[in-house]
Amino acid sequence: MKEAYRTVKRTATDEIVEKRSRFIADVKPVETEEEAVAFLEEIKKKYWDARHHVFAYILEKNNIQRYSDDGEPAGTAGLPVLDIIKKEGLSNLVVVVTRYFGGILLGTGGLVHAYSKSAKVGIEAAEPVTMTLCSELTVECDYSFLGKIQSEACAKGYDISGTDYAENVKISILVPVSEVSAFEADMVDKTNGRVSIARGKIGYY
Repeated sequence: MKEAYRTVKRTATDEIVEKRSRFIADVKPVETEEEAVAFLEEIKKKYWDARHHVFAYILEKNNIQRYSDDGEPAGTAGLPVLDIIKKEGLSNLVVVVTRYFGGILLGTGGLVHAYSKSAKVGIEAAEPVTMTLCSELTVECDYSFLGKIQSEACAKGYDISGTDYAENVKISILVPVSEVSAFEADMVDKTNGRVSIARGKIGYY
């Protein structure tokens, strides 16, 4: 598994107008081809009266890349959208650009520009983020070390996903897989060995 990849944070919509044609970009983070296709069908139903529903998506698993011009001249729509996704260094997302024709032909260059621009504003609205492969560590210690461990985690930019206050305190910390061993050693050192650390699930955060 890759240590990190870039995708988008949320589902979002934005649009542009080029010579009276509306280009509506709908963007969603997805992990499977089924999710991407389902989102495309959802958008087609939402904008059922539109002339074109151009799409592109890239998935990390099996490095899947798909796009469609959906009736626009070959190479003027789906491929430019896919190129924007690649230029932004993104994956695990689908971009659907819906076009309502405004009565003025844009020409090949105009279409490439409009679809590229629409995809870009849609992606910006969905907020690109970096997903890092992390291990959820449960650090158990005496309450006297709570502040020190929290400070160390925050200083390194790690997320504290939960704290359980029992006889001892248990702190759940998301640590990049590549930094787990170093962080464990650091915690043992800073608490003089008075800490226990359990490794939990691994996932992208």
